Amino acid sequence: MRRAITTISALLIATSLTACGAGQNAATRNITKVTDGAELSITQNGSAIKIVNLLLVATESGDAVVVGTIINQGAETDQLLGIAVGGNTAVITGDTTLKQSAPLRFEGERANVKAVFAGVRPVAGRNVKLSLGFARAGLVTAEVIIRDRRDDYKNVDSKLPEVTSSPDSQQSE
Repeated sequence: MRRAITTISALLIATSLTACGAGQNAATRNITKVTDGAELSITQNGSAIKIVNLLLVATESGDAVVVGTIINQGAETDQLLGIAVGGNTAVITGDTTLKQSAPLRFEGERANVKAVFAGVRPVAGRNVKLSLGFARAGLVTAEVIIRDRRDDYKNVDSKLPEVTSSPDSQQSE
């Protein structure tokens, strides 16, 4: 009998020590952010824009490159008009039209737009206020971190794609 009580007690103690005391509301269960980039949702002016993994990467040449994804979840088309930090404006290349469910991807294998702050000498580890201006959604600001160029960001560079002119844009002599 004594042995049965000892065994049951040991099982109860083991179960209570390994069970999650917070249940369905455990802090570790509710973590949804898996990157160090900022996340925003814009719902003003009839917009439904989601911005994920927004951050800057410092390059060896003293430039800062925007990393992140912007998704228009609404039916109305919008457009990214500009990106700024303080008095510095990024040079943006690529089509910045935000059609429904056609994301703008800054950097990576599937990137379709690029934004670079040239010669700003960013300091990795610091946070800055980055502002994004949209035609419909208006102006939003996010606190973003500046990362150095390693790990997931080791292939980020500040080289802007070359713009090629079409035959139609050249003047005839």
